[in-house]
Amino acid sequence: MCFKRCGFLQADTSSLMPSELSYTGGGGSSAMHSPYPPEGKKEQLKQQKREYKDEKKRIEQELMGALRDPTVVVSADWLKLRGTLRKWTRHYCVLKPGLLMIYKTNKTHKHGQWVGTVLLNTCKLIERPSKKDGFCFKLFHPLDQSIWATRGPMGESHGAVTINLLPTTYLICRAAGDQAGRTWMDGLEISLRCSGLLTQTMHELESAKKQASAHQKDSDSIDGEDGNISEGEAEKHFVEIDELDEHVSENGEASDAGENGDNAQESPWTQSEPEQFGQLGEGAQTEDVGEENKSLVWTLLKQVRPGMDLSKVVLPTFILEPRSFLEKLADYYYHADLLTEAANEEDPLQRMIKVTKFYLSGFYKKPKGLKKPYNPILGETFRCSWHHPDGSTTYYIAEQISHHPPISTIFITNKKAGFNVAGTILAKSKYYGNSLSAMMLGNLRLTLLKRGETYSVSLPYANCKGIMIGTLTMELGGPVTIECDRTAYSTTLDFQLKPFLGGSMNKVKGEIKYGSQTMAEIEGHWDGTMKIQEKGSSKEILWQPTQEIIAKRLPRYEIPYEDLGEWESRKLWNKVSEAIAKEDQYEATNQKTVLEEDQRRRAKSGVPHKTKYFKKNPVKDVYDYIYADYRPWDSHNDVRQIEHDYEIRTISKVRPKNLRIKNNSLSSQDKQKHLSQDGQTEDSSDESIDRSTKRKETKGQLNIDPEVAKQIQENLERMEIAMTRLSAKIEQIGDERFKPSQLLLYVAIFSIMQALLFSMFFR
Repeated sequence: MCFKRCGFLQADTSSLMPSELSYTGGGGSSAMHSPYPPEGKKEQLKQQKREYKDEKKRIEQELMGALRDPTVVVSADWLKLRGTLRKWTRHYCVLKPGLLMIYKTNKTHKHGQWVGTVLLNTCKLIERPSKKDGFCFKLFHPLDQSIWATRGPMGESHGAVTINLLPTTYLICRAAGDQAGRTWMDGLEISLRCSGLLTQTMHELESAKKQASAHQKDSDSIDGEDGNISEGEAEKHFVEIDELDEHVSENGEASDAGENGDNAQESPWTQSEPEQFGQLGEGAQTEDVGEENKSLVWTLLKQVRPGMDLSKVVLPTFILEPRSFLEKLADYYYHADLLTEAANEEDPLQRMIKVTKFYLSGFYKKPKGLKKPYNPILGETFRCSWHHPDGSTTYYIAEQISHHPPISTIFITNKKAGFNVAGTILAKSKYYGNSLSAMMLGNLRLTLLKRGETYSVSLPYANCKGIMIGTLTMELGGPVTIECDRTAYSTTLDFQLKPFLGGSMNKVKGEIKYGSQTMAEIEGHWDGTMKIQEKGSSKEILWQPTQEIIAKRLPRYEIPYEDLGEWESRKLWNKVSEAIAKEDQYEATNQKTVLEEDQRRRAKSGVPHKTKYFKKNPVKDVYDYIYADYRPWDSHNDVRQIEHDYEIRTISKVRPKNLRIKNNSLSSQDKQKHLSQDGQTEDSSDESIDRSTKRKETKGQLNIDPEVAKQIQENLERMEIAMTRLSAKIEQIGDERFKPSQLLLYVAIFSIMQALLFSMFFR
């Protein structure tokens, strides 16, 4: 039996921890073709399995020894690295084949000095101009993925804490002079191409042992046949041995375990009830308040004043739409199949046009009458899905992470269709006398996976006028931008309110630019026909919600009511919705009050709220979905996406070795849960054999007690809350001390006093 040590090291340097080996033994074709080995060969296969694990462990130790070996160094010197805040920090950098290891000081042998390790085989290298003295160069991932290893040379799970945080997807370095910089560039070029040089520290004794194993393999084939077996087949082979051993130990019969995720748990989905549409046109946006409700409106208006934020005002139930705001946000994705066209488009201008078309497709659905959805309760969640004609599924996950201020987070994904959407939205509303505005602050981030492009999208505000005088009318207004981070294309749209005299409602004007150059102009109505005119061509229809288009809305699916969790929107608001459906405003108000009082009680308890499925990104000040996967769809390996208990994951034939979750704010427990869950493996062909081994390795490498780590995390969260409150207090004090009106008053008083003193002096 022989193991290809060199090939393994070259293929697996990026993960730092060996997880796969190519098994090239001539170990019996009959064992490969039959699900389980014959009785006479069972002991021999068990022995091979033990040798396989021993060899795997030995190579892991050798690899880690090579990482710590001071002789395997291409270059080592001090470099200045630019952090996320554009500040430069001096670090000691050690360049090895395939790796750039960064330390706080040159005492690399001590614990607590390692900051991070850059995986060079994922990076591109480019010289970078710099205003400062010295030589500057940049390492970056071409698809904006993480370039960092997850573990250090001594098994560290976290790097040393530094004031200047380093970026995730790139690293900008500056050497002291041009000669030193050129030396680093040459060394990096060598390391990028020579990851296999790590094998130079392997002992001659081990090489001899490997040759002896190869000779034994050639002479001791089980069936007298010689053949090469792939890594996946070797792992599958030993999984079958495990299954046989487990089943024989229980009842002496072969088990029928599923393969490739066939037994992976998936949430039960059922098709939603037919949608209810308000009429198209301006009629759905006007409403007269009934006589029985006018007294409630006047009572409400007595509580507010112009310019006041309405997030803390209790609204009457007759103006509520019987669903949560988290569900309302899902209305924009019934035409998510348009994003497939954008992901497959080669021309960047046409991609921007198709993304703009998808954006405009989400506005034409209106509720019956002017209604406002429920304000989500803190900790409330919602999920749904849409089935595409190509057999893929778009999943929608939403969670309310804050109530004051009201912040909602969403994540939408369909990897087969080629897109992810993430967003953190702050909902604010203000009263202006005869009108009020509901604003959705924050941006959505639409990522086309195989293009590596992210489009930042803002949202318009809703304006409701005629509260006291005139007809109650709702419109959308304000500027909107769609910007691509990798190209110079951008879209600006202006949602225009109806003027006081003349004009029409729901009008939109915009343009698509390449830098400052206008490439296309857009105009029309967001609930009707939108036309586009590209440069040098005639006008054509960009989007028009005809009856044929409406009939092609993707069918939505939801979880059956009996399977919903306690904090899911439909179950949480069920009693309120039932009372509104019966037009029992008294009961609806009572049930709504019960939910709000429970929320106030939790807020007064002083226990900080912990989010369930989203974690705060400290760099971008947004919340990221903890199970987000930004790898492009691999049609040869990926089978399908599934969702279970708010966890969305991809079932693959063979789990990629370098599986990375883009969200770096995952806790260690969340990562462990994501990578290994009982009965829910992403790759049944290779993960089941290594699950117990990985758990032992993780347990042996982490020296921090889980309870202590949990306590540290809670203390950090409390400190973050305290710092936020302190910052807000300082800003408030500053505003109170330096109001412009007060400054003008002081200047006026000083001028008057000066004039009086001068007049008295001259007299």
